[in-house]
Amino acid sequence: MHRWIFVFLIMAGSVSAKDTKPNILFIMADDLGWMDLAVQGNKLVDTPHLDRLAKQGMRFTSAYAAAPVCSPTRCAVLTGQAPARIGLTTHLPGMFFPKDNRPQPAKLTGQLGTEYVTIAERLKEAGYANAFLGKWHIAPSVARGGRVAPELSPTGQGFDVNIGGTSYGGPPSFFSPYRNAELPDGPKGEYLPDRLVDETIKFIRAKKDQPWMTHLWFYTVHWPMQAPEALLKKYANRKGPGLNDTRYGAMIEAMDASIGRLLKALDEMGEAKDTLLIFTSDNGGFAGVSDCRPLRESKGHLYEGGIRVPMIVRWPGKVEAGSTCPWPVVSMDFFPTFLEVAGLKPGKGPLDGESIVPLLKQQTRFTGGGGLKRDEIFFHFPNYAWHMGNRLGGAVVASNGWKLIRNYDDNSLELYNLREDLSEKKNRAKEKPQLAKSLNAKLAAWLKETKAPMPRPPKLAREN
Repeated sequence: MHRWIFVFLIMAGSVSAKDTKPNILFIMADDLGWMDLAVQGNKLVDTPHLDRLAKQGMRFTSAYAAAPVCSPTRCAVLTGQAPARIGLTTHLPGMFFPKDNRPQPAKLTGQLGTEYVTIAERLKEAGYANAFLGKWHIAPSVARGGRVAPELSPTGQGFDVNIGGTSYGGPPSFFSPYRNAELPDGPKGEYLPDRLVDETIKFIRAKKDQPWMTHLWFYTVHWPMQAPEALLKKYANRKGPGLNDTRYGAMIEAMDASIGRLLKALDEMGEAKDTLLIFTSDNGGFAGVSDCRPLRESKGHLYEGGIRVPMIVRWPGKVEAGSTCPWPVVSMDFFPTFLEVAGLKPGKGPLDGESIVPLLKQQTRFTGGGGLKRDEIFFHFPNYAWHMGNRLGGAVVASNGWKLIRNYDDNSLELYNLREDLSEKKNRAKEKPQLAKSLNAKLAAWLKETKAPMPRPPKLAREN
C-alpha cells in the first residue's frame, strides 16, 4: 500500500508545467476595423479561417482598443495599464501640432520604459517561453532598419525572441527585402505575414515541451497597401460598401490565409487543445481604405469607429464554441487574464484591466450589471492624430450601453446610447443631464487618479 502511495506521489510530482498551464497565442492585427471581417458582417471580404475560429470560440461584440491609434494600445496590452497612466497617449513619434488656435497636445512619453513590468516578464515566473513577432512601435529608433535600444526592445522587455519588432509603425515593404533590422530578408518576393507565421510555427515547435506565450502582432493591414498578385486580381472589382480600397481586402484575406496555416500547424503539433488563442486589433480601421460603417468615424477618433475592434477567443474545453459576449472589454484586460491562466497573482503596481476569464467560462451574467466587477472603461486621447481631424478628448463606455465623450477644447459633452444608436448620431447629453454629469464626474476622477497628461492651452509654445 505504501509503495503505491509512493509511486502516485512520484507521478504527481512529475507533472510538468506544460500539463497544468495553457499556452497563450495572442494575435493582433494593425488597423483592422470592427467591420473588416466576414464574420463581423463584411460581405466583400473573405476570411474563412477567422470565421471558422469564431465558430470554434467566443466572439466579443463590444471589444475596445485602449486608444484610437496603435502605440498606446500596444503598451496597454504589455502592461495592463491605461495609456493615460503611462503617458504614451498617441502613436510614436506622435507630436502633431495644429497651425490654428486649437489647444496644444499633451506632452508625450516617447517610449515604454523599463520601469514597467510587462506580461512577458511576469510569465517567465511561471516557466513560459515567450516570443514576439511583428510590429513593436513603442520605442524610438537608434540605428538603421528601425532598431531600438536593446533594453527597450522585446528581448529587453521579457521576450526570449524578437522577430521584426522595431520602431517602425508600418513596414518599408510587405515583400522581401524588408529593410527591417530585426528580420533577415527571405527569398525575393516573400510576403511578410507568411514569414511571420513561419517563424511563429518554428518557435512553437521548438518550445512545445514547455508552456509558451507568443505575441504575433501583424503589420497587416497597415499602409503600404501591398498584397500577393493573385489576391489583388481577385479583389479588383470588390470596392463598395464595406471596402474603400480593393488592395485592403486582398491584404485582409492574405492575413487570414496565413492565420489558417498557423491554426493547421497547431492542430498537427497537438498544441491547439492546450492553447488560449486571442485575435484582435490595435485600433479602428483607417478611413482611407476601411469602411467603418455603421460605426462613426475611424482610426484617430474616440467615436466607435476609432476604438471598437474585432475580438475572437478560442480556448478548447473552456470557451463555448460559437458563443458571443456583449460585455465591454479593453486592451488592458489581457494582462490580468494571462496572469490568471498562468496561475500568477497581480503584482504591486496598478492595473487598469480586469481578467476576462469569468466571461470566457461564462461564470457571470453578461447583462444586467453582472459581467465583470467594473461598470465602466475609460479612454484618454489628448493628442492629435496624423490627420489632425480629431478633437482632443476623453471618453467613458459603461456596461449598460451608455457612452460619454468629453471634448477637451471646450469641455462640451456628448452622450450616446450605443445599444440603440451604435452610429452615435443622436447626442442625448441635454436630454439626460444627470447621467452625463455622473459619467463626466467618473471620467474626471479617473483622469486624476491616473495623473493623465492633459492638453495645453493654445497660447503655450509648441514643445516636443
